[in-house]
Amino acid sequence: MPVIELTTDIAAPIERVFDLSCCIDLHTRSTAHTGEQAIAGVTTGLIGPGQEVTWRARHFGIWQTLTSRITAWERPAHFADVMVRGAFRSMEHHHYFEATSTGTTMRDVFAFESPLGWLGHLANTLFLTRYMRNLLFQRNAMIQLVAESDEWRQYLR
Repeated sequence: MPVIELTTDIAAPIERVFDLSCCIDLHTRSTAHTGEQAIAGVTTGLIGPGQEVTWRARHFGIWQTLTSRITAWERPAHFADVMVRGAFRSMEHHHYFEATSTGTTMRDVFAFESPLGWLGHLANTLFLTRYMRNLLFQRNAMIQLVAESDEWRQYLR
């Protein structure tokens, strides 16, 4: 099972970074290149404990849906979302936040398991792990950009 870990230092308060990480609208903006839209559950604003969102996006030229649920919640230090329906065999994404002297360190731990046994394993090795890492990196870059500017105000009121 591939596990992707990313760390991003953000010059903004921990509460702001945490809330932006829970923002459906900002997530949609960060994945615009995939046409990703929230189509069910929490579809705008901030998602919270126990809530679900269903995403529809185009990956590798194929429209896919994925529903995830917030399964852990310790604001502003940690939350986790887990796939309840979707193309992966399993997917779990932990988001960790730590206040620092210069702002916040955000750490992602993203674990997924592809379907189709050895074919899925081959896809992970050849391209899927890199693709997922790039999606997470783009998402984190957008969170950083918004959190470190006045743009955060349009997402958090």
